[in-house]
Amino acid sequence: MADVVDAATRSRMMASIRGKDTRPELLLRRALHRRGLRYRLHGGKLPGRPDLVFPRFRAVLFVHGCFWHRHEGCRYTTTPATRTDFWQAKFGANVARDNRNQHELAQADWRVGIVWECTIRKGEIDAIAGEVEAWLSSGERSLEL
Repeated sequence: MADVVDAATRSRMMASIRGKDTRPELLLRRALHRRGLRYRLHGGKLPGRPDLVFPRFRAVLFVHGCFWHRHEGCRYTTTPATRTDFWQAKFGANVARDNRNQHELAQADWRVGIVWECTIRKGEIDAIAGEVEAWLSSGERSLEL
């Protein structure tokens, strides 16, 4: 199956996809800030450069897009119809990198949380922020919403 747009248009479209400060991330950041939680952004020295770093709790939070990070069973986890071999390899590498980064963070005694894009899309953002706040206070090692 051929792509529905030309190569230059596809390149421009792909280049416009943001890696940080995405809409789901901004929504969650605002809700957490309203709750009085303070964090650092995009921990550059930590494996995987987590979206939010809570040094006080020794915890990090990733806001993962379902498409790029392959949220199992999610309706947003689709595979493009063209160049499927390329995409399967790309997605496989993304998942492997995510797992490796989470393992390295855990080995360095960081608590790791993941909030999926679809959870933010369909959920009440204040309730999600409340769950993150409860996780931070609880001392549990991991969180996945």
